[in-house]
Amino acid sequence: MKRQTFDITGMSCAACAAHVEKASGTLDGVEEASVSLLTNALTVVYDEHMTDENKIIAAVKKSGYGCAPAGAQVKTEKRSFPTRLVISIVLSLLLMYISMGHMLGLPMPAVVDMHKNPAGYAGAQLLLLLPVLIVCAKMFRGGFLAILHGAPNMDTLVMLGSGTAAVYSAVVTVLIFAAAASGDLARAHTLTSRLYFESAAMILTLVGLGKTLEEHAKGKAKAAIEALTKLVPDTAAVERDGVEVEISAGELVVGDIVILRAGQRAPADGEVVFGEGALDNAAITGESMPVDVVCGDRVTSASVLVDGYLKFRADKVGGDTTLSSIIAMVEEAAASKAPIAKTADRVSAVFVPVVLGISLLTFAVWLFVARDLTTALRYAINVLVISCPCALGLATPTAIMVATGTGAAHGILIKSAATLEALGHIGRVAFDKTGTVTTGTPVLYDILALDTDKRRLLAAAAAAESLSAHPLAQAVLSAAQKEGLTLPAVTDFSEKRGRGISADVCGVPMRLGNLAMMQEAHIAIPPLVAESDFGGQTPIYVAEGDTLSGVLLLSDEIRPDAAFAIEQLKSQGIETVMLTGDTAKSAAAVAQAAGIDRSIAELLPGEKEKHLQELRKDGTIKVMMVGDGINDSPALAAADVGVAIGSGTDVAIGTADVVLAGGGLCGVTHAVLLGRRSLHIIRQNLFWALIYNSICIPIAAGVFASLGLSITPMIAAAAMSFSSVSVVTNSLRLRAIRFPIFTPSEEETSMFGKVNYTMKIEGMSCAHCSARVKAALEALRGVSAEISLEEKTARIKCPASLDSEKLKDAVQNAGYTVVELTRV
Repeated sequence: MKRQTFDITGMSCAACAAHVEKASGTLDGVEEASVSLLTNALTVVYDEHMTDENKIIAAVKKSGYGCAPAGAQVKTEKRSFPTRLVISIVLSLLLMYISMGHMLGLPMPAVVDMHKNPAGYAGAQLLLLLPVLIVCAKMFRGGFLAILHGAPNMDTLVMLGSGTAAVYSAVVTVLIFAAAASGDLARAHTLTSRLYFESAAMILTLVGLGKTLEEHAKGKAKAAIEALTKLVPDTAAVERDGVEVEISAGELVVGDIVILRAGQRAPADGEVVFGEGALDNAAITGESMPVDVVCGDRVTSASVLVDGYLKFRADKVGGDTTLSSIIAMVEEAAASKAPIAKTADRVSAVFVPVVLGISLLTFAVWLFVARDLTTALRYAINVLVISCPCALGLATPTAIMVATGTGAAHGILIKSAATLEALGHIGRVAFDKTGTVTTGTPVLYDILALDTDKRRLLAAAAAAESLSAHPLAQAVLSAAQKEGLTLPAVTDFSEKRGRGISADVCGVPMRLGNLAMMQEAHIAIPPLVAESDFGGQTPIYVAEGDTLSGVLLLSDEIRPDAAFAIEQLKSQGIETVMLTGDTAKSAAAVAQAAGIDRSIAELLPGEKEKHLQELRKDGTIKVMMVGDGINDSPALAAADVGVAIGSGTDVAIGTADVVLAGGGLCGVTHAVLLGRRSLHIIRQNLFWALIYNSICIPIAAGVFASLGLSITPMIAAAAMSFSSVSVVTNSLRLRAIRFPIFTPSEEETSMFGKVNYTMKIEGMSCAHCSARVKAALEALRGVSAEISLEEKTARIKCPASLDSEKLKDAVQNAGYTVVELTRV
């Protein structure tokens, strides 16, 4: 199956969109045809063996609309429309002055005074109307062609409403001229009350004004996608044959060595081969903090090098880059249709013919009741003009466009409109554990020290583990390094697979390993230790000589924002579950720490999908699955909404309905909130669009005229335009959505809490300098700093888990010299 997008011209309302969908969707081989009235685009999924691009274009053109492959045609309508609108407004205001100036007591030239010169009064209005009809001829042409193709649309209603008023008034003008020529000024003056030139002009002008405001609002709705496209740099500096050259970004090929300097944006995806620096990935992940990169790290297209100098080898260019994939995903989601939109589509498809019928019925009833052609025409025109189904057609696509664009700006990539709607109904969220609720990297969680100092025990253990490449050993070493501990000398190192390691540390024999290793060495385990399950953490027993000195407790680190995200989901009435292949104890410990309602452990990959089906078997609750690995893919596909953590595997990301580019669990909460808010806005739009027509059509038809409640065709046109603009404006409120922000607690997850440093700095000479230094330090998570300009020092409080070198780098990158950093 091939998916292709076409640009459509000539559409003006939801009825147009329905006819284009019908024309293309009934072709053999077409599986799906979807029109976005917001972007004037048709997306078709079709079998290339049964139909092709030319047949689709021909079918759409036959239905009365222009069609070309996306990007193949140049549209000039937007440039010329404002000029024509200005002409319409000026001439319509002049018409209003002549036709109604006498009611307001305004000065009126004798040549157009209805009392002194009825023929001049009528003739002047006719002459002013003609240019308005000419500059708005597109509406008449579109409406007439729509009737010829059996597909009446909004332009048809406007054409009939304005055209009927104009033709009727022209006939009355002829009668006025005839009466004036015969000297019957009384009859000529009486006939002037039946002129509707100003209504004919103002209908066109107000509809045109509404369209302009609507296009402006729609442009804002598409701003997020346009902003994404502007993130692609025009040029790229590459190294070819040892020489740096500047080329167009479109000329990049896989394998090019791209040079990136501070302030520049990456034009491709790749791997760093030289240099180091700090990358701002906010455009892709939504994360505001820059990340440090060195050789071997990844560079993503559209990321900005905040500081440093990099060379990276491009491995994804052009349409294959991460940014291009995001743009394509957002555009596809914006062009797709949510299930809730189908109701609006069905209504829109029959709406215009029904309105035409109501208008004819209104005309017939009033002609019979009032015995007056003018009255009957006025109410029939009202119905035609006020009933244009623009608001109904824009209710869903505008909200979807704004929501998907807003989500992309926050690192939430939603693949379809149906997914966005499903997010609004989520009642249960299932999480994978490793790499999803946790980071997938083991960390030292606690130390159980027996008659010894924790810091001394950690230093000795880390020294012994420093010669091992095992992930648990590296976690112990990393904890000691973060504490700034000095490691003693190690000799006679040996490692026994499945048991642990042994070594001499400063002449003292040490063993670090599991319980089996301790039992084999006949190391006595105190009852307090032997009876503990360590809360699901992985224990490393540490023996010095023949005595157990303590136990290092390691755990897969829980994501910093996990508990906050789970709490936010619960506050929205959502149940949380964890599905994992890990042991029951480990799963229970992680679930408890994160605040997850319940955990289901020791599952095989296929069993995750089975349990997920059970979670949604009653069908009343929509279930979301959040995962990151290949083993999560079946469950992601089976869920109502599958969410992949952006740092996960390509398979999981490809299977999921939503991708969290930032990699944090807060994105899950944000996605659900965005879905619920979007669904709320869509329902509001549909409600007001339908209520608007339900209320306004009877008033326009004169049902309540006996109560003194009636309107003119001019007011009907203004009301119709206002309804469309209000729907789009309501959708724009999604751009202002405020997501709950995770703020780390005062104490970091490290067992050592906060530490203090004193930093001596050279180069600070004024209050501006001290402010820069303070800002640079406090940009690091969990860091607070007090700056003394007189002493040229900074007193710093920061998490013990923070590498002290990052403190130095932050100040030096701000342009100052760190003389000394001392822990206090």
